[in-house]
Amino acid sequence: MASYHFLSGFTARLAGTEDGVDQPEPTFSACFGAPFMPRDPVVYTTMLAERLKACPTQCWLVNTGWSGGPYGQGKRMRISLTRNLLKAALEGSLDHVETTPHPVFGVLVPTHCPRVPAKLLDPRSTWADPTEYDAQAAALAQHFAADFQRYAGRVPPEVAAAGPRVTTRRPRRRRATKGERKGWRERRDSNPRPPA
Repeated sequence: MASYHFLSGFTARLAGTEDGVDQPEPTFSACFGAPFMPRDPVVYTTMLAERLKACPTQCWLVNTGWSGGPYGQGKRMRISLTRNLLKAALEGSLDHVETTPHPVFGVLVPTHCPRVPAKLLDPRSTWADPTEYDAQAAALAQHFAADFQRYAGRVPPEVAAAGPRVTTRRPRRRRATKGERKGWRERRDSNPRPPA
């Protein structure tokens, strides 16, 4: 999972931090610093995986951006909360905390963190409309999948499989009405197939 997210390098351009941005815009910067990487990002991701195997380490993703709803409803995470999350991770306070997998992104989310309200650890619960959160999470998963196509076939299968669960809902099939079926039969009967 760490390799996948390191390679994706997801972040977002936020309103108030960049000129001309009034809605959060997803963006991806391989290894969280693509312009500064002289080699192929897959090389750095492989190096990370080797080091994580050699020295087992806890890896954490920390939301330092937006929470609580879409632009205009949610707000940026307070820096004090970000510091508390980082401090807990570095001190090992999260090493044995119960976690729940995020239903879309699969990352294990702690259910408790010292000096952080539990509600903030469940991003869905911070939105006034949880179904809107679900829609945004599904849309973001699509962005991840589209961006990761550039690494298709170039990373181990377990890295590719660590990405978000992308759902593509097929429209429900509607049963034809009696009138529609009758019309189809009439058209079929009036235009018989030519003999083979």
